[in-house]
Amino acid sequence: MGVEGCTKCIKYMLFFFNFIFWLAGCVILGVSLWLRHDNKTSSLLELKYEGAEPPSTFYISVYILIAVGAVMMFVGFLGCYGAIQESQCLLGTFFACLVILFACEVAAGIWGFMHKDKISKELITFYDSVYDRGVSLTDNEQKQAAATVLKVFHETLNCCGKGTLFSGAAMWLSDTCPQDKKTSDNCHTKIKELFSEKIYLIGIAALVVAVIMIFEMIFSMVLCCGIRNSPVY
Repeated sequence: MGVEGCTKCIKYMLFFFNFIFWLAGCVILGVSLWLRHDNKTSSLLELKYEGAEPPSTFYISVYILIAVGAVMMFVGFLGCYGAIQESQCLLGTFFACLVILFACEVAAGIWGFMHKDKISKELITFYDSVYDRGVSLTDNEQKQAAATVLKVFHETLNCCGKGTLFSGAAMWLSDTCPQDKKTSDNCHTKIKELFSEKIYLIGIAALVVAVIMIFEMIFSMVLCCGIRNSPVY
C-alpha cells in the first residue's frame, strides 16, 4: 500500500507527464537527426571552396539537441520509474536533473535568440565570397569550380544570384541557375528562410518541453512530500 487520495492522483499525473516528457525526448532526438541529415542543409553546409567552408554553428547546435533528446529520454524514464515505485531518492534525483535541464534550456534559448541570424549571415557571406570570386576570376578551371559550388546553392534553394539581373561579367553564372529563376528569388532571402524555418521548429519544441518540465517539477516535489508524510513510510 502506498500513497492515497490526492497524492495518488499526483503520482499518476506525474507518470503521465513523464511519459509525455520521454516522448518529447524521442521527438527532439528524431528531429535533431533529421536536421543533421536533411538534404538541403547537408548539401549546403558540406560545401568547400579553396579552403573556405560554410559555418559549423548549425551542426554544433544540432549535436547539442541530439544530446538533449537522449538525456530527456533517460530522465523521463527515471521519473516514470520513480513515480511508480514511490521512491523519494529517485524522485529527488529526477527533480535535480529537471532543474539542470531547465536551466540549460533557458540558457540555450537566450543564446539561440541572440544568435538566431548568425548561421544564415555566415552562410550568405560564404555564398557571396564564392560568387564574387567567380566573377573576378579569369581562369576557366577556377571559374568552373566556383560555378559548381554556386550550382548546389541554386538547385537546393531554387534561387539565383543576389537578386539582380546578370551583368556581362556574371553571365557565366546563368547556367548554374534553374531555368525559371534567372532574374528573381535571390539566394540571400532563400538562405534566411531556410534557417528561420528550422529555428521556428526548434523554438516550438523547446517551449512545449519547458511547460512540461515546470509541471513535472511541481508534481515531483508534491509527490515526494506526500511520500515522506505518508504513514506507510
